[in-house]
Amino acid sequence: MTTMTADKAVLGVLDSMYSAWAAGDADAIARHYTRDATVVMPGVFDPDREAVRAFFAAGFAGRLKGSTTIDEPQQVRFYGPDTAVVISTGGIVLAGQDSVMRQVRATWTLVRQDGEWLIAAYANAPVEPG
Repeated sequence: MTTMTADKAVLGVLDSMYSAWAAGDADAIARHYTRDATVVMPGVFDPDREAVRAFFAAGFAGRLKGSTTIDEPQQVRFYGPDTAVVISTGGIVLAGQDSVMRQVRATWTLVRQDGEWLIAAYANAPVEPG
């Protein structure tokens, strides 16, 4: 697999996950994560795929209902043929809003399992203005 093809495959996972977000589909989002995936964000620690699914299910039933996301990959790096790290900048646009509520810088770690790229870890931190 060429680097360009691998980049597209890895970034395709994120695109697909955000399509599931736009549809408000927590199950489809969770399918993009490994069983033992971790998510770390301010105030959030999800230790596995089921916790990720539950987080999004609750969010889509509440404050994330009708929200969209903006995510701009800044860098994709590979560590062997089956591990990739994506650094991105993005945020959530809540329903009825026209701008990101809080911009974040995110680190995505993806692994290839049985030929499929999945998210093994995600973390983000706020981008401070200025």
